[in-house]
Amino acid sequence: MREIVLDTETTGFEPSEGHRIVEIGAVELLNHMPTGRTYHQYINPERSMPKEAFEVHGLGDDFLRDKPVFKAIARDFLAFVGDAQMVIHNAAFDMKFLNAELAQVGLPKLPTTQATDTLAIAKQKFPGSPASLDALCRRFGVDNSSREKHGALLDSELLAEVYLELIGGRQPDFALAAVTTQTGPRVTQKTKHAPRPAPLPPRLTEAEAEAHKAFTAKMGDAAIWAKRQ
Repeated sequence: MREIVLDTETTGFEPSEGHRIVEIGAVELLNHMPTGRTYHQYINPERSMPKEAFEVHGLGDDFLRDKPVFKAIARDFLAFVGDAQMVIHNAAFDMKFLNAELAQVGLPKLPTTQATDTLAIAKQKFPGSPASLDALCRRFGVDNSSREKHGALLDSELLAEVYLELIGGRQPDFALAAVTTQTGPRVTQKTKHAPRPAPLPPRLTEAEAEAHKAFTAKMGDAAIWAKRQ
């Protein structure tokens, strides 16, 4: 099973108000394990960056000016995602931006059913507890010390670790993979070992055996050795 853990950075909260995507980061998982393949792209939003958004991700007008526009990278992005399930924290936010960008360049939208929302999973699993990416990193002991500002690729890498913990760890079916062909209780057979054909030779010398016999004789009838028989 192929999955794409994905994150975006934008100029604001609503594409309907003219806000655009400025960064996409994604990490590929195969059977819940990272493959090492990633997708990362900065994007020229063709508009100015609001101060509030810059303070979140640090991507300013000067930095983004020479980056490609979304139309130039759209097909490569879709090719990377393919038909894989996308894993996104607060999926509704990223999906509305991705589909607004795709619609603007005349490409088909991504179906909402293709996105798995880790925020919803976390809220269901830990009701009433903080469910931000930072909070989940703390809960699962994921090192996010390098996350001074939001960044799409870094956040997708962190989210991949969090997601694997949310669904039960990096190898959720590893221990059970070999015992899924039968139902009912697991039976363990005890192995019976045959007796040795000949006893092992004693390792004590005759002198050591006689010394031990003399030592125990001095202890009298109260000695443990005298009560063994």
